[in-house]
Amino acid sequence: MPVPPPVQPVFRFAPSPNGLLHLGHALSAIVNHDMAAAMGGRLLLRIEDLDRTRCRPEFEAAIFEDLAWLGLTWEQPVRRQSDHLDLYAAALERLRAMGLVYPSVMSRGEIKAAVAAAEASGEPWPRDPDGSPLYPGRERELSAREQEALIAGGRPHAWRLDVAKAVGRLAEPLTWQETGAGPAGRTGPIAAEPAVWGDVVLSRSDAPSSYHLSVVVDDALQGITHVVRGRDLYDATSIHRLLQRLLDLPEPLYHHHRLLLGPDGRKLSKSNGDTGIAAFRAAGRSAAELRAMVL
Repeated sequence: MPVPPPVQPVFRFAPSPNGLLHLGHALSAIVNHDMAAAMGGRLLLRIEDLDRTRCRPEFEAAIFEDLAWLGLTWEQPVRRQSDHLDLYAAALERLRAMGLVYPSVMSRGEIKAAVAAAEASGEPWPRDPDGSPLYPGRERELSAREQEALIAGGRPHAWRLDVAKAVGRLAEPLTWQETGAGPAGRTGPIAAEPAVWGDVVLSRSDAPSSYHLSVVVDDALQGITHVVRGRDLYDATSIHRLLQRLLDLPEPLYHHHRLLLGPDGRKLSKSNGDTGIAAFRAAGRSAAELRAMVL
């Protein structure tokens, strides 16, 4: 019986055009590029432009300029998430058909008030790995008819994944294969813990798809075999693995690299213009200097 040829590794760098790239983005782009080259793989560029209020064409153009200045190359065409909203809607509809999502209407103010009331009574409120309080999930218990009436009422709503119900459908433990080093410095099989995120948003009235949903759909459709990204997304992998299992999507390998931190000890932000790739270039520094600095 003939042996099938090995699968060619496929990597991706997926920035959002909502600001100028900073040195942390340069690190991630370079690591993806170098790992793909070392493994004889392919590097794809994906523009994650679902934020309608913050994403701008000039920022997208700046992404191409910055990456080219770094000496990086990628395959064409570039994928833009805004061109594939129907695919994310289909994935959401599939989860709805499975009875795993529900409409949520609580505003941020209402969530804050509910959390404050619980904590005032001495009840600790669970928070996700980013420090945000978990959604109360009051609408989760409504009947299908009551949920339809809630939507028909016209209040802005989001579709949330019923994580506990989704985890209950799994026949096998949920893990991912880590080849980098997460916060605990561990590699190898990692036990996924999606419940720590609570009922995450998959879609909102003002956003056709969340990061969590669109990223797993895109990775599958683009044949991504290696997801290489910063440690700030390490915990999010639990939700991504859950969605992959629910939607019968392939499981890539994950590699989480270190983060570059600013003077305040926090990860770099696009709001810090002095850490931008463009600012580094404008100061007369070379791409070789930047590479030596971040690696």
